[in-house]
Amino acid sequence: MEKINLTVIIMAKNEEDNILAAIKSASFASEILVIDDYSSDKTAEIAIEQGAKVIARELNGDFASQLNFAIKKARSNYVFILDADERINPKLADSIAKTIQNEEQITGIIKRKNYLHITKATHGILRADFIPRLFLKTAIEVRGQVHQSYCSSMPNKLLSGHLIHFPYKSWEQYLHKGNLYTSLAAEKYKQQGRKCFFLLDIVIKPFWAFFKVYFWHLGFLDGKIGFILAFNHAAYTMNKYAKLMTEGKL
Repeated sequence: MEKINLTVIIMAKNEEDNILAAIKSASFASEILVIDDYSSDKTAEIAIEQGAKVIARELNGDFASQLNFAIKKARSNYVFILDADERINPKLADSIAKTIQNEEQITGIIKRKNYLHITKATHGILRADFIPRLFLKTAIEVRGQVHQSYCSSMPNKLLSGHLIHFPYKSWEQYLHKGNLYTSLAAEKYKQQGRKCFFLLDIVIKPFWAFFKVYFWHLGFLDGKIGFILAFNHAAYTMNKYAKLMTEGKL
């Protein structure tokens, strides 16, 4: 495919196992911009070898700030946000190219299919989701320290094709990421002046998180692994508020 006027932004830290495939899936873009959180592995080296522009910048727990920085550095009129553990499938690449070639003033909504190496589960927390990822550079602002939101002034349009997402390589990585994100969430709540209410936040919200993922989102169809993932999702919800209540101390 011919190069198109698009900057693909990838935020990365120690992603040497993922960065090559991510960049290759975005090879149709005129610019690939990797914002590297001072990786200690070969992430930056691999990205440079593949022709990507690499900027070293500390994440410091603020995903929105990192993305807004990257968007300002983009050379193209359109930007696409791609995680290192995601891949753009060919049909999605074609849809992105047509959107840009037609100069459509839209926010591109993308279907993302989630896969774990350890299971074939496709429901519950691994159900397909729909996320905004293609933006006009001048019409997008990212907000939210941990779970960022994309605020665009352009109307939404669902693009064809999908992202392939491999969020975790092992249980250790899954639990480590959950521990990191709950700490960041608790710190955000603290900065906002939020209080932890035991019955609501420690009891009811985790129970509802389990119910929603296991029953509402059909996690039970994935058998034993569906139950485990739903239970861990409940624990993730509880841990955010437990860390807020205890300020991370026991």
